[in-house]
This record gives sequence, C-alpha cells and structure tokens, in this order.
Amino acid sequence: MKEKQGREVRVAREVPEGHRFCADCGTVKPVADFPRNRSDSTGYATYCKPCHNARTHETKQRLYGGNREYHLRQRYGVGQKEFDELLAEQNGVCAICGGEDPQHLDHDHRTGWVRGILCFNCNGGLGQFRDSPARLARAITYLRGTTWQRVLIHPGVYQMCSPTRGRPPSRPS
Repeated sequence: MKEKQGREVRVAREVPEGHRFCADCGTVKPVADFPRNRSDSTGYATYCKPCHNARTHETKQRLYGGNREYHLRQRYGVGQKEFDELLAEQNGVCAICGGEDPQHLDHDHRTGWVRGILCFNCNGGLGQFRDSPARLARAITYLRGTTWQRVLIHPGVYQMCSPTRGRPPSRPS
C-alpha cells in the first residue's frame, strides 16, 4: 500500500489483458467468468460469477430469509406470511380448479393487485388468455360448441348432445 495525501491507496494489480482479479476469492480469471455490470467503467462486476452468486445468496438469506421470500416481496409486494394467509382463506386449494397445493400467486398485470393463489395450469391458462374475460368467454363458447355435452332432459336423465361444429377424427390409413 502507498500513502497518498495522508491515506493509504492500494497498488493496482497487474492483470493480463482479457482477465480480471476477483477481490473475493483472490484469483485472476478471464472476463468471461465475471457477470456484466454496465455501471462499472470496465463493464464487468468486481466479483467472479461463483463469488457473485454466493454473495447474492447470502444477502437474500440474511435480509429476506431465502429466495422465495425475496421473490414474493420484489415481484408482488407480499411475503410468505401473507401468501400462507391467503392460501388458508382458500382452504389450501387452487382458487379456480380446487386442486391441491397451489404455488402460484396470481395478480392483475395492470394494477399489480394480488388476486389469489393458483395451480400451475390455471395460472398459465389465465396468462395465455391475457387476463381477458372476453377471451375467456369466447373460449367457453367455443368449447360448448365443439364438445359433447350432457343435457338434463328429465330429472335424473341425461342425454349426450353432439357438438354443433367440428368433424370426427380421420380413420387411420
């Protein structure tokens, strides 16, 4: 260390071109082993990828208690406690299909408000229909017109009605 204007300054390390020094593990590695960082003048982070990942994991563990809590807080503004309370209000089942052990927090993409907890398939389905009630209504109309339906014709007596459109599968050749 050198002294400059009354304070100690580290001597710059000599590192081969295309390499960086990781201050955490103390090794010289190729720049490909460092994550990108646009705010740094070199364009790369101070720590190599394994050290960067370990530091990120430790920080999430220390501040949030883990990745799940961090994800819920950052993305939806709720924690695991609120998630568990909402799941208890839903009796531990998917808010749409009633399936066991739902894990996906559903939210309105325009407002960010949390709506409920869904299973993987129901959450994906809403996403595919872009949260549009009109699209879902058209899908219901489509299914009703192309799927065999059980129709009650007398108390306890059902009749299968054929679809109004569509065609039977072709015969194997």
